[in-house]
Amino acid sequence: MRSLTSIRPWYLGLVTPPLAVATTLAALLTLSPPASATPVPDVPAVTAAPEAAPVASPDTSSGFSVDGASGLSANASSSLSSGADAAVVPDAVPADAVDSPAVLARAVQFKGAAFDTCQAPPLATMKAWRSSSYRAVGVYFGGRGRGCPDQQHLSRSWLASVDGMGWRVLPIFVGSQSPCVRSAAKKKVRMGSRSATQGRTEGRQAAEAAGKLGIRQGSALYLDMEAYDADNAGCARTTLAFVRAWNREVRGQGFLPGFYSSAASGVRHMEQARRAGQSDLPSVMWFARWGSGSSLYGEPTLHADAWRPHRRIHQYAGNVTETHGGRRLVVDRNTVDAPVARFKP
Repeated sequence: MRSLTSIRPWYLGLVTPPLAVATTLAALLTLSPPASATPVPDVPAVTAAPEAAPVASPDTSSGFSVDGASGLSANASSSLSSGADAAVVPDAVPADAVDSPAVLARAVQFKGAAFDTCQAPPLATMKAWRSSSYRAVGVYFGGRGRGCPDQQHLSRSWLASVDGMGWRVLPIFVGSQSPCVRSAAKKKVRMGSRSATQGRTEGRQAAEAAGKLGIRQGSALYLDMEAYDADNAGCARTTLAFVRAWNREVRGQGFLPGFYSSAASGVRHMEQARRAGQSDLPSVMWFARWGSGSSLYGEPTLHADAWRPHRRIHQYAGNVTETHGGRRLVVDRNTVDAPVARFKP
């Protein structure tokens, strides 16, 4: 990402008589600071915003989407940490030093192939698909922006059963979307102007929904943020405030916050924020780039050392029809080296 340096002109427009200059210099030479005077750095005050009411009205739009939008412009990158509502998420720690050692110690790591599909499949299908090379499944467990809000099979017992079959689970939360989301179907669930407050509220909703399904602390919960116009500085600022607040709340509830988006928009935006030193960024990066192979560490929008080790997922193909064990599904394909859901003590 190319950064621009802004040069501001300055002018000297004062003409001072010689006598005044001499008088001023003499006065300055007689001044000395008090012995006890020590510079004190300014500490910006952080005011917590009032809690927002949970947002309801689920949408019936589609699930994941991939967009070819370009990454952040220099104007957008300059606004990463500005904005009134973003101030409720303080910069307390470096971006890469955010996860509690206790939470990390409880995390369950998975490395291998995974699929995700809008509707959690019947248990008979999950059993039949054990004949495939997949060993993990993405499930849409919560959020008002889910494409399939009426999950016919997903329940606490369903998750316990697939866990017993040997499946690993990637829990996906599709909450409010960016104000400049590209998908027409997702425009119904765009976040408001107080996005940090909204992100915190929805982070709490995600943790509560996970708990009700038996997903234990130490699990990764993945926020799905569909492709948006990250070149729009105001929109990028609002979206980042939401994501950071969601991450802070999810971490505070004992989970690991993950982030899914298009490699060319949301993922590039998070990488720009990481390079700018922002705190409260995602613990795990799930990037969508279709038709580019299944590599985890060849993604050009991410620095080679970013989100590793064991913190990446690549969705490399989508809307693929597959049949295993006589059961057919339309799925997205993923390569995973990341934490998943944890169900057992």
